[in-house]
Amino acid sequence: MARRTEIDPAEVRSAVLAVRAWLFDSTAPAPARPELAAAVRGTARALAAAAPGHSVEVRVPPFVAVQCVEGPRHTRGTPPNVVETDPRTWLLLATGLSDFTSAVAAGTVDASGSRAAEIARLLPLCPLPAEGPAR
Repeated sequence: MARRTEIDPAEVRSAVLAVRAWLFDSTAPAPARPELAAAVRGTARALAAAAPGHSVEVRVPPFVAVQCVEGPRHTRGTPPNVVETDPRTWLLLATGLSDFTSAVAAGTVDASGSRAAEIARLLPLCPLPAEGPAR
């Protein structure tokens, strides 16, 4: 089993594919909590691995919060650069089915701080083709 800091891309992709139908159709039944948690945690931790650092905190409640992006380390209180969103929106961003700027404009992503938007250049983490669910 991989250590918590090690990211297995195949494992992350498998977790994302398990929730794929729900990402393409918001009216589809939500995935089981363990499946959703695996996809959210895997993609968020992949982001942290791709951009190690502590200057931006990405929160996807209730599943995960990671720090990423090189720069000044935050140690106490509310971080100055925070990105927070719900699990579905996060997975849409992580798969390239939505883009960061549009999600912020729509209000589905709360991005505060001068460096929060830096994660946009790192997305998508696990691209899915936009043509719909696999058969």
